[in-house]
Amino acid sequence: MKISNVFQVFVLLIITIIFHSCGVEKNAIVAHRGAWKKNNLPENSIASLRHAIDLKLQGSEFDVWRTADDSLVINHDAHYNKLLIEETNYADLITFKLANGEKLPTLHEYITEGKKNNKHTLLVCEIKPSEISKERGKKTALLTVETIKKLKADKITCYISFDYDILKKIREVDQKTVLQYLEGNKSPKEVKLDQISGVDYHFSVFKKHPEWIKEAKENNIILNAWTVNEASDMDWIIDHKFNYITTNEPELLKERLKGKK
Repeated sequence: MKISNVFQVFVLLIITIIFHSCGVEKNAIVAHRGAWKKNNLPENSIASLRHAIDLKLQGSEFDVWRTADDSLVINHDAHYNKLLIEETNYADLITFKLANGEKLPTLHEYITEGKKNNKHTLLVCEIKPSEISKERGKKTALLTVETIKKLKADKITCYISFDYDILKKIREVDQKTVLQYLEGNKSPKEVKLDQISGVDYHFSVFKKHPEWIKEAKENNIILNAWTVNEASDMDWIIDHKFNYITTNEPELLKERLKGKK
């Protein structure tokens, strides 16, 4: 094996050790866009993040976009109130409130809240691929990492994306942070070669490729499945001992996990 390959394997192993030393267990619950559904909170809102933390969930996922004037904001879709986020200034976006009266949160506000009274919930930051250009997406990723480091939240944050180049760009500037790929078109061995820490795929991908579960475990690649909302699918993932299960139904998943003990 070449020295460079040995170094890559070593770095990935260290990342995995750091990740698991944060208290992560098998079948840890990640609230998808925060814990919003049961209490009818807006997805990706400060309130849904706070509720996930108050529930002592092991993770809470959120989505980042960059506005036309370079503000980093939290929203799932490319559009907010029919406005394309990447082509709209932040001041114009916040003229429209979320359903609970909150304004569209910035990344700074969201991470600041995520640090408060939080000793157990990993902040799972999804960086959305740019609809304008690949380069813009990578720049958004770098600005996101920079903001999170300035807020001293990098140790409680990991990054996920459907854009593989976004993850590779983050790895260029941060050799320690945890990265997970979402698209579902690469094997655990493939992502390991690029120092990507985990595969975070739709649960149906793992049902089509059950061999990837074993391969991930053998290669110290983190396993995460999204978005697991039905009890039968939860049970299947639980039985296969994934590291994380991302769900819109964290309360239901908690009950399924209790029933397995």
